[in-house]
Amino acid sequence: MGILDGKVAIVTGAGLGLGRIEALALAAEGAKVVVNDLGTDLDGTGSSESPAHDVVKEIEAAGGQAVASFGDVSSWDDAHRIVREAVEAFGDLNILLNNAGIQRDGMIVKMTEDQWDSVIRVHLKGHFSMIKHTMDYWREKSKASGGEPLYGRLISTASDSFMMGNLGQPNYAAAKAGIAHLTLSAAREVQRFGATANVILPRARTRMTMSGPWAGIFAPPEDGGFDVFAPDHIGPLAAWVASPHSQNVSGQLIQLWGKNIRVFEAPKAGLEYENDEPWTVDNLQAVLGPYFEDKKPIEDSFALPMM
Repeated sequence: MGILDGKVAIVTGAGLGLGRIEALALAAEGAKVVVNDLGTDLDGTGSSESPAHDVVKEIEAAGGQAVASFGDVSSWDDAHRIVREAVEAFGDLNILLNNAGIQRDGMIVKMTEDQWDSVIRVHLKGHFSMIKHTMDYWREKSKASGGEPLYGRLISTASDSFMMGNLGQPNYAAAKAGIAHLTLSAAREVQRFGATANVILPRARTRMTMSGPWAGIFAPPEDGGFDVFAPDHIGPLAAWVASPHSQNVSGQLIQLWGKNIRVFEAPKAGLEYENDEPWTVDNLQAVLGPYFEDKKPIEDSFALPMM
């Protein structure tokens, strides 16, 4: 018996990496899982059905239930079909964990239109399309029940890069910013169904982190000690946010790595000041100059690269 017994989940990008870990974690707690993955390369090219099928086999070998799905989350029609596949296979849909994404890095001055559009499409439109069709299903289910609260969990995958802006990843950072605020908006909208919407920000070893300039930071420890960035650490967080424990948790951004967890509050003012007269350059300097005097430039502010 698991905390998610009887629940049905879709996990996108579940064939490899964090998505696979999350799908296995939900299944281990009793959820029936739709394992969605196109089996693409890191940049979104190519395709293979093997990763999704392999995860289904892992779940079934452990005594769970799962089916593979190969729809493109950034396709409006495919996203609708993925939701239908969950309902047709298991009779319901309770949990949507959006994880699918690609990486096409580049400095702004060298970035192509296709690099920008493809990352925004897969990450941001992919999250929106899946959220939209899931919420449509919940709305109809709520109407049919006369407005009875339902069990619903929207879980989005973002990154603290959207707060800091990773050098060489402007498209990725922008997409993750959109995902975070899309999910905060969804959290307000799904309240009427009794559902929740939250964002997880994993710091872990993935294809994305191991292909960038910080690969050395995320590599396993050479001494065989505790592996801070092992992706397995993210599984329990995914299961907790998907579980009944999180019923009163919505509109939150939760980050986990190793033995560490952090909850980001909604943006709030760092300085508030009302002037006695209309602003001028001089009186702005009198207020803002001292406030920013000891603050570090953004490139010096964080010792650990964002993901």
